[in-house]
Amino acid sequence: MTSVGESRRSLLGLAIVGVVAIVLLLNGFAGGAPRDGFVLRGTAMGTTYTVRLGHPLSSRDGRAVRALVEAELAMVDQLMSTYDPDSELSRFNRVASTRPFPLSPPTLEVLRLARLVSEHTNGAFDVTIAPLVAAWGFGATNRAPAPPTDEELAYARARVGFRLIDAGFDTGMVAKRRVGVVVDLSAIAKGYAVDRAIDALIGAGYMHALVEVGGDLRAVGRRPGGELWRLGIERPSSARREIQRVLSISGRALATSGDYRSYYESGGKRLSHLLDPRSGRPIENGVASVSVVHERAAVADAWATALSVLGPLEGIPLADEQGIAALFLLRRGDATEERWTSAFAPLMRTSASSAEGMPSLDVRFEGAR
Repeated sequence: MTSVGESRRSLLGLAIVGVVAIVLLLNGFAGGAPRDGFVLRGTAMGTTYTVRLGHPLSSRDGRAVRALVEAELAMVDQLMSTYDPDSELSRFNRVASTRPFPLSPPTLEVLRLARLVSEHTNGAFDVTIAPLVAAWGFGATNRAPAPPTDEELAYARARVGFRLIDAGFDTGMVAKRRVGVVVDLSAIAKGYAVDRAIDALIGAGYMHALVEVGGDLRAVGRRPGGELWRLGIERPSSARREIQRVLSISGRALATSGDYRSYYESGGKRLSHLLDPRSGRPIENGVASVSVVHERAAVADAWATALSVLGPLEGIPLADEQGIAALFLLRRGDATEERWTSAFAPLMRTSASSAEGMPSLDVRFEGAR
């Protein structure tokens, strides 16, 4: 049995149903320094973040930008962390009854977005999946990676189902329909934090910006030099890190979900940490990763996970129906096959198949999620 690949403990928890793929930033910075722009990096929410602006800033303004961004990330973490016992979400998860519990508007907004994706995908995205993740030996657990027994699987599945959360979006009250249900927003909260940070920057007058948190990112305006922001999607490989495709975008977000860095083998089978909430089992649909481009990072985050679970046969027709721009990277032996949705096709026409021949770039590999 191999060990779980690069599983990382985050304040927001493991991205439960599959946000593990790495997103690369290729934004035209030579020699590690911005070309007439501004860049800062830091840690928040148990991961790293990057902010890039399309114009230079003074040291004073740079400190203000850092404070602005970190305040938004800290707010999301304080509300939605599953590792902080005092977070709003942790307190809700400890409620051992079905009585209503008040939640703040940001947490309710994330739950509302998650519910919409769950409904559109018939449960392929599910924020109550944590018991299954633990049962299969993934996430923050002392259990060695191993398949659960039938009894363990049945017990976990009884506490999983997005309809087991009764959310009163108008009243601000949320209740469990079954004692023992817990919520983990890791597969959508980082994207939401990116949206909050970008919106705060725009509100402060920074119209040319890119924010990335743990691999989820959103870009507005232009990078230094006036060109579109260049974003790289990683080629699925557990051995080395290479770029599969480079996108040029503005006013969009990008999130990637994949299984190639968090898995183990048991009985000769590769068991991915990407679990299908409907069956309670790891996916076996040939998906290595799915990248989604959307106006909002939170939506891209959730849909990337859901489409990874659905696979190309279910996922591509559904994404076409919903107008979701998605790129599927599928395993075909030692090769990788690309398939994409209709909404992603325009991005394929303007993308590069690699970074070769491009100007000297600052390529930053973000940690596995």
